[in-house]
Amino acid sequence: MKWKSLPYMVLVPMVLAVAVAGCEAEKSANPLSPTVAGPIPGVNITAPTLIQPSQGFKYKDSEQPIKLVVQNATSNGVRPLYYTFEVATDKSFSKKLFSRTHVAPGANGRTSVQIDRLDDGRTYYWRARAEDGANTGGFQTQSFDIYPPPKLDPPRAIAPVNNQLTSNRSPILKLRASSREGPIGKVKYEIQVSTNQGFTVLVTKATVAETGSQTNYTATSLPEGETLYWRARATDGDTTSDWMATESFRTPGGGGGSPSPSPGPAPGGPCNSSDPETIVKCERAKYGHMSESQVVSFLTSTAKSLNRNGISGAPFGLLVKTGGSNCNGYSCDIICAGNGSSQKQWDVLRDAEGDQDPVWNRLSTIAIRTCQIK
Repeated sequence: MKWKSLPYMVLVPMVLAVAVAGCEAEKSANPLSPTVAGPIPGVNITAPTLIQPSQGFKYKDSEQPIKLVVQNATSNGVRPLYYTFEVATDKSFSKKLFSRTHVAPGANGRTSVQIDRLDDGRTYYWRARAEDGANTGGFQTQSFDIYPPPKLDPPRAIAPVNNQLTSNRSPILKLRASSREGPIGKVKYEIQVSTNQGFTVLVTKATVAETGSQTNYTATSLPEGETLYWRARATDGDTTSDWMATESFRTPGGGGGSPSPSPGPAPGGPCNSSDPETIVKCERAKYGHMSESQVVSFLTSTAKSLNRNGISGAPFGLLVKTGGSNCNGYSCDIICAGNGSSQKQWDVLRDAEGDQDPVWNRLSTIAIRTCQIK
């Protein structure tokens, strides 16, 4: 067939068709072309191996920002591979926080990206895949956590407290363990004993390892006949708590005789106030660390002072309790008012066997028992 014999309107479409067919043939024949039509049959791309963070790894906040690292994928195709990284708060990746595509492969067989800073105290999911522009490999997915910021509360003093007279000049200082949050390591307690509340003159100091819920330290050869002040704080080397509330105690003098380790009420006038918590604190200040019988005396005098001052809810009394933990037949830390379904109860000691700190907290959940009015 001669081209010259064909009409113009027939010749032009034929030329265009040949040109298009030529382009399509070029795409199929050249897999390295950036415009290759994909996917290319027979090409298989493996999923990259997720290296960092590993499954379930827990980061400290100080370890941010986090780097995502994968072992490079492999392909039996000839096209170069690139990587996609994603981070989300859910397994289905509907809530993505980070996404980066077309990441060039790194050296030494590994590829990595650094992600934006994430919120503390939650679980995250991350995944990665490889692709060559025509074919795409599968995603691999893992999760990791970021701890909440570490926190150490001050320890609490158990004994000696409230200017208690100790039995000798080498008292055992007892601490209740600090509560904590986040990644806290092995805890130690820094302890100081001073002749003044400003702790400018120390008579002894020490750092002792935590031993469970209670830690003891024997302060040896303290000055005799002195009022001393002590405090402690917790640390794991990275995180340090505030100092606990300062406590005081007295060492015995040189006049001979052995004082009682739990002395009776200290001299003091009647506790009068319109505030019930002030009355509770006033009555508590008359004792050192209390025995069971002294707890009952404290509760009795507290109830009488509350009644004498006309505190709302009066008359107050002691809650009878003969079973379980009790103090001579009474609850060790409760002041009550009323009986039956109208009974009300208040907690007046934070820890009856430990620090014995005075409080005035209305109890919302109670076990109704006989309230013996004082």
